[in-house]
Amino acid sequence: MKLHNYFRSSASFRVRIALELKGLAYDYLPVHLVKGEHKSERYAAVSPSGLVPALETDSGEVIGQSMAIIEYLDETHPEPPLLPKDPLGRARVRALAQLIACEIHPLNNLRVLKYLVRDMKVTEEAKNTWYRHWVRSGLEAYEAELQRLPASTFSFGDTPSLADCCLVPQIFNGKRFDVDFSGLPRTMAAFDACMKLPAFQRAQPSNCPDNEG
Repeated sequence: MKLHNYFRSSASFRVRIALELKGLAYDYLPVHLVKGEHKSERYAAVSPSGLVPALETDSGEVIGQSMAIIEYLDETHPEPPLLPKDPLGRARVRALAQLIACEIHPLNNLRVLKYLVRDMKVTEEAKNTWYRHWVRSGLEAYEAELQRLPASTFSFGDTPSLADCCLVPQIFNGKRFDVDFSGLPRTMAAFDACMKLPAFQRAQPSNCPDNEG
């Protein structure tokens, strides 16, 4: 398999985590978002949307969108599972994952932040305030959901799930913008538990070949 991704993209990070948790080998193909490589004709042939990540399967098919990629990997390589076996458990995990992937991330990805500065002419500090607000409020919602669930090591249960694949990259990016993580005990405990695992360590941005620090 080949993964077209960018080291700092949280959506790409999610897929790298899933690949590492499942022990799947893949070729790392960097796409530099800041340099605009995702807008090139070469990449358009891979991903018409121009988004990362994009996964090329062993058979040459291309899948976009991190959530779809991870669920594809979970269905084609079911061990270890990233979703519970029961329907309610799967719904709980998907809901947690979507709190991040659908509620927090779209407001704070690179193209939105660039638009705020370039087109809306907001200051750098105003942009950072925007980022911190939406990440913090989103994580407060995530924490409230975790508080309703039975105690567990990770976001849901005692093994990493799709929810953790989304949570860890969001925390990493939040740290870059000095987001306040206080008062989120279940959320940060899940993050800390994940970062004790080699798979999460291997997937992090500092270990990517295109890492720029």
